[in-house]
Amino acid sequence: MPRPILATIHPQAIRHNLEQVRKAAPDAQLWAVVKANAYGHGIEQAFAGLRAADGFAVLELSEAQRLRAMDWRGPVLLIEGVFEPRDLELCSRLGLWHTVHCDAQIDWLAAHKTQVPHRVFLKMNSGMNRLGFTPERYRAAYARLNALPQVEEISFITHFSDADGPRGIDHQISVFMHTTQDLAGERSVCNSAASLLHGQQPKVRNDWVRPGIVLYGSSPDYPTHTAQDWNLQPAMTLSTQVIATQQLQAGDTVGYGSTFTADGPTRVGVIACGYADGYPRHCGTDTPVLVNGVRTRLLGRVSMDMIGVDLTHVPQADIGSEVILWGRSPRTGAVLPIDEVAAVAGTVGYELMCAVAARVPKVSDEDSVFTKK
Repeated sequence: MPRPILATIHPQAIRHNLEQVRKAAPDAQLWAVVKANAYGHGIEQAFAGLRAADGFAVLELSEAQRLRAMDWRGPVLLIEGVFEPRDLELCSRLGLWHTVHCDAQIDWLAAHKTQVPHRVFLKMNSGMNRLGFTPERYRAAYARLNALPQVEEISFITHFSDADGPRGIDHQISVFMHTTQDLAGERSVCNSAASLLHGQQPKVRNDWVRPGIVLYGSSPDYPTHTAQDWNLQPAMTLSTQVIATQQLQAGDTVGYGSTFTADGPTRVGVIACGYADGYPRHCGTDTPVLVNGVRTRLLGRVSMDMIGVDLTHVPQADIGSEVILWGRSPRTGAVLPIDEVAAVAGTVGYELMCAVAARVPKVSDEDSVFTKK
């Protein structure tokens, strides 16, 4: 029997989450962002839940190739554009749309020989200060692109730095709208947080929204709003089993560094998961976990392959009992939001999803092989 750890992907939950974005931004077309291997869920496993999207946004050409191999014939957008001139050959062959954020990318397009002109999204640096042309240089970049026979259509795109926080989006959307106001073309400004928090505002109800994290069941502005507040469902369940138990007395310790000391009789379960599986090492005692659907806690330090959990108040738990590190228990329906675990680790749900290690088997609901006890 293989080691009993599994990442189960829930396409129905992804489909549900996509519909929540549709409701929040009903007039927009929707890019499903599947960069980073669909935020760690696996493009192939997530695809069934995302087929209703109007297009897919990717980072890597290989991700675009995988979508085309699954017979997706709709739009695919390279959200950082191409990284070298020869990438444009694959864009032509696969019919990819791509972002243009710097002069070098315009130079490459100007030298590119193609019989099929490209659809590009011209990126503005409206305050994020990562990629894009500043507002002062934006219209000159547009003029250069518009003069190229290699370019068929130009759309306009920017990215918000504070859509999930108190600063908000006004300082960026105003400069974006002012700079592009008389330019013809589609616009895309909203990520997950902007779609949910600001999608109903007329000034941001643009042609395309770009949800990412929200599709996978994590709140983009946790803890202000939880996934439950946004009516989101977990798209991934990281599950394992109890593989051993120990009975401690007062003064006994658990794990490397003896970071947990029992103050009385304590029953410990040892579970098959560790930092080599992508679970954060800096989680520790009191991090929430579900055992047989009952909420309990980790004990001691996370090691490479094993973690201790408190079974003192889960008396029926034993070797083989179900453990949910995050997600939904298939047996009881109990949910442990990934955002809660991420908060204890001092990070965000994005990182936990993307960090699940390659050695953890990944399946969709339909072909789960997790042994039920």
